[in-house]
Amino acid sequence: MTAGMITFVEAGSTQITDLGRRQGPRYGVPVNGALDQRSARIANILVGNPAGAPLLEMTALDVEFVSDVGILLAVAGADGHLTVDGVTRPWCQPVSVRAGQTVAVRHIQGGLRAYLAVRGSFEVPQLLGSCAPDSVLGFGGRVANGAAISVRRSTAAIFNDHFTSELYCLDVPRASAGFVVDVTDGPDIDDFAGTADRLFEQPYLLTPTSNHIGLRMTGPLPERVAKGEVLSRGVPVGAVEVPPGDELLVLHRGRGVTAGYPVLAVVTSGSLDVLAQARPGQRLRFRRVSATDAAAAARADRVELEALRLRVQSVFSALDALSTATTGRTFS
Repeated sequence: MTAGMITFVEAGSTQITDLGRRQGPRYGVPVNGALDQRSARIANILVGNPAGAPLLEMTALDVEFVSDVGILLAVAGADGHLTVDGVTRPWCQPVSVRAGQTVAVRHIQGGLRAYLAVRGSFEVPQLLGSCAPDSVLGFGGRVANGAAISVRRSTAAIFNDHFTSELYCLDVPRASAGFVVDVTDGPDIDDFAGTADRLFEQPYLLTPTSNHIGLRMTGPLPERVAKGEVLSRGVPVGAVEVPPGDELLVLHRGRGVTAGYPVLAVVTSGSLDVLAQARPGQRLRFRRVSATDAAAAARADRVELEALRLRVQSVFSALDALSTATTGRTFS
């Protein structure tokens, strides 16, 4: 059941995605999904959606659309400029849009990707429980100019802007020159003997051939001293591979389920979000962390996001109570 449509005047490089195809790997299908998972979660939290609800992933380019129903939206991720009918609205906060108004996201900077969620989310096709695009299977893909997407819920305008205060804001991963990518030791680290620490000695330059499948980097490459052949086997998202040649390869969410290059290290879940915001030409520095510290950081992040969800829920409950007392109905 749908409530209305948003129609793209300017789609830029936008995809409809979610947190990924978690059932995919057992069938040999990449997980895919939002490359910056934390920012996608924040956008959905800010409008009261489940964490895995479909949303828009906007990469670098400007986006403009018109909704034919009232919606509540939020944008998170890299910095940018959000306007509704030309009026600047806050980033990383819920924003009310009335039917017929034009929403524009422009000048994405300080990172590569921003995520736009709409309360109630979108009605879109799914494959193995996810709407995440898959270029190999030919499922999903970029939104075209003029495309219309169904919105599941209309939302009345929130008339008390003081409810959408800085109470909502959390820091999100920022892409900047020289930022740090945390990694744990990979299964093949011993194959590199004394050269493994080269990974941590100097920055690596992100090349233009990087994409959602893998990020390619140039820099001081560790040298594999083991002579045995590396057989194709399952590899995790975030695997830092050292293929023959002059580039380091970091597998991201579109990676194949198996690969045959030695895995020197594995990027932590939080640093995968950082890599999602890196632009070609930026320099990245790797830092070794223990598996224990990586797990602790992931738990702390989940706690932080859950606290945000609870704060947002309390504000929505207050809005509902106020709207019911004033108009006899809830705002959504």
